[in-house]
Amino acid sequence: MVLVKVEGVAVLPHDGTPVIVLREAAGHRRWMIITVGRPEARALVAAQEHISHDRADTLELLVALVDVFGRNVERVEIVALRDDQFYAEVVFDAGVRVSARPSDAVAIALLVEVPVLVADTVLQEAGRAHGVVADDEDGAAENDQVTEFREFLDVVSPEDFDDLPPG
Repeated sequence: MVLVKVEGVAVLPHDGTPVIVLREAAGHRRWMIITVGRPEARALVAAQEHISHDRADTLELLVALVDVFGRNVERVEIVALRDDQFYAEVVFDAGVRVSARPSDAVAIALLVEVPVLVADTVLQEAGRAHGVVADDEDGAAENDQVTEFREFLDVVSPEDFDDLPPG
């Protein structure tokens, strides 16, 4: 498993599709993107910005329930990529694993501040599938798509996903 950093949520410029942008925390510094829906993008941005709601949203409710029942989320793992679908698991104490959509799993990781890990084979395959490559030796991305994502991450907010066309 490879530790990744959640760089943020971006919108693909060519079609307006929201994506999660992940980057390998050390080593090759590979990038990975996962397509998500608009509601998931809003939830991810809110989790990353630690925006709390007057009334708990679904993910905040799940985190509260985990806490009430005395469990701890230890980490999130993105474990597979099959037929262009990513699969994730939320890993709790005592080795309990729950399958989850990557968008939900990553948002939970952001809310409870636990690591996000990606299977090395998934990171490799995702990079090939999306044409996203590793940073060069100076840490500069070799791909224009990554540069566009980073620029967008500086100004994104949950409201940016309200007016996207249905997807």
